[in-house]
Amino acid sequence: MSLAFLFPGQGSQAVGMGVELADAFVAAREVFEEVDDALGQKLARLMREGPIEDLTLTENVQPALMAVSVATARVLAAEFGIGIERAAFVAGHSLGEYSALATAGAITLTDTARLLRLRGQAMQRAVPVGQGAMASLIGPKADLALAEAAADVGSAVGVCVVANDNNAGNIVISGEKAAVNVAIEAAKGRGVRAILLNVSAPFHCPLMAPAAEEMAEALDRTTIEAPRAPLVANVTALPTLDPETIRRLLVEQVTGRVRWRESMAWMVEHGGVTAFAEVGAGKVLTGMAKRIAPDASAASLNTPADLEAFAGKL
Repeated sequence: MSLAFLFPGQGSQAVGMGVELADAFVAAREVFEEVDDALGQKLARLMREGPIEDLTLTENVQPALMAVSVATARVLAAEFGIGIERAAFVAGHSLGEYSALATAGAITLTDTARLLRLRGQAMQRAVPVGQGAMASLIGPKADLALAEAAADVGSAVGVCVVANDNNAGNIVISGEKAAVNVAIEAAKGRGVRAILLNVSAPFHCPLMAPAAEEMAEALDRTTIEAPRAPLVANVTALPTLDPETIRRLLVEQVTGRVRWRESMAWMVEHGGVTAFAEVGAGKVLTGMAKRIAPDASAASLNTPADLEAFAGKL
């Protein structure tokens, strides 16, 4: 079995995430304590108690989801003997890329928490609330070509691009609100369902350029080591172990497309991956894996029972 670890992004959060692991394992508690110390905030309490409105704030949810992913991975290694070295590749969806790098030892947990706090704040600063929008194009006809065509129509009135190529039947566009609304109508005219997303900013589009500049400055001050497993990067859908390449791609990721479908396909077709494990909150990436690579196995690792079952299969 050739295994890849996947790390979820924004949208997988829920009040109570990580609580079972923290209650059961010291390794998880230590992660949450370190993240709290790094941020000077009781983020672990917010994850445990909510409210969801505060947890979902971009500057909170990004480090919170990372903390749950890293805690899950550390428990998997400490209690079940399945460390990052078992992975042929790691990949993370948007902010999940930081979770992957922290788990693989490329960036310290403390630095990752602080980077994600800044990333969330910088993304929010880049575009005033209400001026941007994102929408999911959904359905059998919602492929990349159609999404790009709809975004081109929207671009006639403002910035509009494909932000996330998640899987066939689930493509996300992002940009100025008026432009996204025009693109939605164009997509509907081609038989595709379109849903505006409840997000606070238009992520992964050129409007995020000010946030990319802030992240470039922060990443220049951050030590990045070679990860212990190759990172399949969002913006290239190709693996890398080079710290300077990773530094550059993390900046490009702020404005660039999340090429998730291509990343998953590359791992299966060229990397020989036969099993995926989603490490952290939710099951979003597990569902995508089953649609993109139906012949590979996919498991979501959220709870102690999930980890025990996964370890038993390995």
